[in-house]
Amino acid sequence: MLAGVVFSPHATNVIKPLDYTRTQANLDAVTLYFSRLVLGVQLVLAGVQLPSRYLQEEWKPLSLLLGPVMVAMWLTSSLLIWAMVPHLSFLHALAIGACVTPTDPVLSNSIVKGKFADKNIPKDLQKIIIAESGANDGLGYPFVFLALYLIKYTGEGGLGRDGGVRTAIGFWCGETWGYTILLSVIYGATVGWIAKELLHWAEEKKFVDRESFLVFAIALALFIVGTCGMIGDDVLACFIAGNTFTWDDWFRLETLDDSLQPTIDMLLNLSIFIWYGAICPWASFTHNSVVPLYRLIFLGILILLLRRLPIIFALHRAIHQIDEARQAIFVGFFGPIGVSAVFYIYISLEFLETITVDGVQRADAKELGETLTIVVWFLAMCSIVVHGLSIPLGKLGFFLPRTLYQAYPSTGKDEASTVTRAEKIALSTLPSTASDRTIRFVDDDEPAAASLNERQAASEVGLEACRCCSIRESARDLSAPTVRETPTPRLNSV
Repeated sequence: MLAGVVFSPHATNVIKPLDYTRTQANLDAVTLYFSRLVLGVQLVLAGVQLPSRYLQEEWKPLSLLLGPVMVAMWLTSSLLIWAMVPHLSFLHALAIGACVTPTDPVLSNSIVKGKFADKNIPKDLQKIIIAESGANDGLGYPFVFLALYLIKYTGEGGLGRDGGVRTAIGFWCGETWGYTILLSVIYGATVGWIAKELLHWAEEKKFVDRESFLVFAIALALFIVGTCGMIGDDVLACFIAGNTFTWDDWFRLETLDDSLQPTIDMLLNLSIFIWYGAICPWASFTHNSVVPLYRLIFLGILILLLRRLPIIFALHRAIHQIDEARQAIFVGFFGPIGVSAVFYIYISLEFLETITVDGVQRADAKELGETLTIVVWFLAMCSIVVHGLSIPLGKLGFFLPRTLYQAYPSTGKDEASTVTRAEKIALSTLPSTASDRTIRFVDDDEPAAASLNERQAASEVGLEACRCCSIRESARDLSAPTVRETPTPRLNSV
């Protein structure tokens, strides 16, 4: 992201997104489809990473994370936004809060992968984080569209629209849940199962080489994004398809040590964050008529601390993967806001453009679009920076004091060094020689703390002991009586 900022029109002007797309509408469309592509690939790979029948076996903790936890995150975020953004209605705050409710799978996977995760995060905890971030991305649609339908049919007295709350709830249940969510789950499960069977058959017949086999999951993601994106929630369909595709664990085990999929995933992630750094409306954070910068900063801090942590800590005993309070704090804090939030920005803007009166966008919809863009972009940037740097800074804080201590040892009186065992033995053999020196001793089981001067004294005494021992040996050899061998007399022969 920092590279995108450096090369953006705000700095060196190497990357010129608006020149490439000609208009702001085209730029918004490119960002939406680019985000959709990255999320689709990421969620198929997230589904493939989970063990066999994981969604079926772990439905209880997942239902808690996707039900009460998501609702609490939505309401908490909405209340904080409503409190910090002046002149904002609570219904508009619900729409903005829904955009930042899902946890981002791109940042979540970067946190639960790698050496740090393998050493510090239990495997069960890694899997539940991957499953939650994959599923709740697609389940953000109901939260977003509940608020948007209510705004469309009740905002400004329902100007330009008839029906009120009843019509809004009807569209929400029918289009969002029935068409978008349910159809996407069915479509993703069907395509994933057919893809699994076809790949099994092709592998048995030797119709597929190793390279094509490894890239099959990426191709599956592109197929679902291209087809389901026209009819429903392609993000949720991608995750369901990935998990169904590896339902028997065959493909996951075959590609467990493969580096092709992680490499493609990393390239897509780097590309999307560079693009975000280049197109982010940085200037609007300080120059806007919606919310001052200091309120945005306070809002970012409150969202990071209160959006997810309290509800996870309250329910962590009911989630068997979270054994300790420390793990609950980790899971509660690492609920990043990133690609999915930006994706929902442009989904919402696309819907708000349809709220018109006599062919002109309604005033409240236009105002909400401006507020939503500024607030969600700022919260996404805060989360990317904070969550992206948390683990590197944590590791730096852990290893830096040790490295500095080894590189720059102190020589003061308070600095303790260890008296070796050989020095203790040497000192104990010559009590008279060391009588004029002050040396501290402890048991062999506990290293002694001695100053540098004391250690030098111990070394000198040790050398003196060795010298005295050699002199004593020499004196003993000289004082010993010499025994001369007398030749045995030979008898003269008679």
